Amino acid sequence: PELVEDAEFLDVISRRIRSGGSERLDRAYGEVVVTVVPVRNSETAGALVIANFLADEHEELNRVMQTYAIVSVLLLGLITGAAAWQAGRLLSPLRTLRNTAYEITETDLSRRIPETGNDDITALTRTVNEMLSRLEQAFTGQRRFLDDAGHELKTPLTIVRGHMELLDAEDPKDVESTRMLMIDEIDRMSRLVNDLIMLAKADRLDFVRFHRVNLAPFLDTILEKCRALGTREWVIDDSTEFPALLDEQRITQALLQLAQNAVRHTGEGDVIALGSRVTAQHGIELWVRDTGSGVDDDEKERIFDRFTRGQASRDDEGFGLGLSIVTAIAGTHGGTISVSDAPGGGAIFTLTLPIHRKDDAWPAS
Repeated sequence: PELVEDAEFLDVISRRIRSGGSERLDRAYGEVVVTVVPVRNSETAGALVIANFLADEHEELNRVMQTYAIVSVLLLGLITGAAAWQAGRLLSPLRTLRNTAYEITETDLSRRIPETGNDDITALTRTVNEMLSRLEQAFTGQRRFLDDAGHELKTPLTIVRGHMELLDAEDPKDVESTRMLMIDEIDRMSRLVNDLIMLAKADRLDFVRFHRVNLAPFLDTILEKCRALGTREWVIDDSTEFPALLDEQRITQALLQLAQNAVRHTGEGDVIALGSRVTAQHGIELWVRDTGSGVDDDEKERIFDRFTRGQASRDDEGFGLGLSIVTAIAGTHGGTISVSDAPGGGAIFTLTLPIHRKDDAWPAS
């Protein structure tokens, strides 16, 4: 009612009744937009007057915006909470992984991370557990190796120290015998150190250098070298013409070590034979056979461990590293070493090597 009686409002209508248009009026109750639309027909003329109270429209818009804001905040909180819960659930194995890794020490590698689910994080957990198993095995082997090495070195050092303490410096015979004994013990320690260095080098990438070697003449050469190891009947069981991909020097070292072991377990005139063959099923096989005392069944697996000697070799002066070196050489070629009973008595040590290496290109057809 106040607007209808407003003189300025009536003045706007009178000005716009013919031309039409819109004008704004500022009033105490807010801004008003007055729109005049002329209306004519054949009999009469008039106008449609529309008054928009912007304050009411803004109030309605503000209510809508406020509702949107409240709903948005609630949805954002709900989404944030759900995302935080999901992220916590997904990252829980990672936190467990971190805590477990923090608790693991070099003296206790037995801890494992629980595996739950079947997703990428579970696969990562499984991989870490496998890595921990390998580390535990490596640390245990290294610790046992160092303990055994220390024990083997302690014996010659104790012998040298004992004879030095009892040495009569004024007795030439005592001095000479002590000197010879010390040289012998130092030579034993040198052999042990050299064997340890050899085993340590086996883990290096440049330990082996592969090239093609014809097995038949290669075996003949090794047989000639073996004749100097002892008075035995040295023969070749079988030989094959095949260009094998191997490290000639390392394989020679392995076969000579096996031949040396055969000499220790045989007597003068006994047979020690070398052989080679190539089959699709087993690959390249190189063996050393003897007619000696053989290897007991309960020793056939553990004699390849470091510092382990068979029952028949307890009295020799070896350290039990020879077969470990052979095992290491076989491993660097991707092969294995095994022992079995020879027909008629004795033992056969067989070095089995793959025909093709993983990175070896197949010959072109």
